[in-house]
Amino acid sequence: MELAIFLAVAVVVALYTIGVYNGLVKLREAVKQAWANIDVLLVQRHDELPKLVETCKQYMQYEQETLERIMKARASVFQAAGSGDVAALGAAETSLRSGLGQLFAVAENYPQLKADESFQHLQARITALEEGIADRRELYNSSVNLNNVRVQQFPDLLVAKAFSFGTAQLLEFADEQKRDVNVKALFG
Repeated sequence: MELAIFLAVAVVVALYTIGVYNGLVKLREAVKQAWANIDVLLVQRHDELPKLVETCKQYMQYEQETLERIMKARASVFQAAGSGDVAALGAAETSLRSGLGQLFAVAENYPQLKADESFQHLQARITALEEGIADRRELYNSSVNLNNVRVQQFPDLLVAKAFSFGTAQLLEFADEQKRDVNVKALFG
């Protein structure tokens, strides 16, 4: 009788452990997939930015500093995304978004550039990619949050530690990215 009770308890514990393990694997893979979705858009934007800069160079001879800052930030974003360094990506994204905001604002001073069909297409494409990245960042952070809560909750924490499941890092941007944009200052 005692053996039957012991076996029943062992089976319940084993099934519970398997269920928790599989749930943790699912969450870990959701975080990886969400990161991969961000990476796809970052690569697409990475490919579009040189085209935008080249289009702008034709008109904006006196704005080289702005264009160079964008290309430097572009390289930083690509490097951080490639290495999976979420904190560095957040900082590089802040720099890139600031540069793009300044570029689009400065473009207002160049009517020929604003009227250029290639510039309009690239501006629309990059804006759409920015919106996609923001949406994917929200999904990524949601996946990270679900994962982090689960690996820290008792009793799942016991299985998570036993099988080396860890927390993931949220993708956060600098405070200046979260504030309202001062459009007047960009045009000044």
